[in-house]
Amino acid sequence: MTWKESFIKYAKQQAPEEACGLLAIIKGKETFWPCKNLAEGKFEFFIMDPDDWAECEDTGEVIGVIHSHPVGAATPSDTDKAACEHLGFPYYIYSIELDHWESFEPSGWKAPSLIGRKFIWGKYDCWSIISDWYLETKNIKLKEWKRPKRIKDFTQNPLFEKGLPITGFKKQESNKNIEVGDVLLFKTVAGTLNHVALYIGDNMILNHNIKALSCRELFDLRYQQALRGVYRYAA
Repeated sequence: MTWKESFIKYAKQQAPEEACGLLAIIKGKETFWPCKNLAEGKFEFFIMDPDDWAECEDTGEVIGVIHSHPVGAATPSDTDKAACEHLGFPYYIYSIELDHWESFEPSGWKAPSLIGRKFIWGKYDCWSIISDWYLETKNIKLKEWKRPKRIKDFTQNPLFEKGLPITGFKKQESNKNIEVGDVLLFKTVAGTLNHVALYIGDNMILNHNIKALSCRELFDLRYQQALRGVYRYAA
């Protein structure tokens, strides 16, 4: 059985949810390695279990990412293209409905706008939209700092208080007199300081929450009450 045949069988078993996994060289053979889909909306997208990925890397060499579209064509979405660029591996998509494959490789693609991005941890998230804004509007490439592979690990042990100074931001003594370009650090329902947004003026923020599209949003009372720090770029 080929890796494509193995994946098709697996994808049909997971339908109507999206199936996902890895293409790997194991014992000299191209092999499909199934991975759990951790997304809440499994019918529309997938989040690959990093533990399954790590196990695959321990067993063989990863050479591609595979997932299914239970309904509709195998045409890659912008989220698929963004994830392909982020992970740096070829993508293979199988349409169960049309019994058709599509594949593509990293090509330098980037989201056409800061607004309307789907959330992808490490690629399109609350920190990424800030670093991309600085690059696009200020021509400033912020320093990178290491974050865990799993968003769950970051949520439990957020690193913004350490990461922001590394990237050139200085915490202000007061949360008043906020300026355009300031990073706002929030305490979330998880009880930790694990979310940031960018102040863009006129009482508006550039924001990207989990399970939501990136957007401009009113810096309303809800966010003001959750605010725990204002950081200004000073590098």
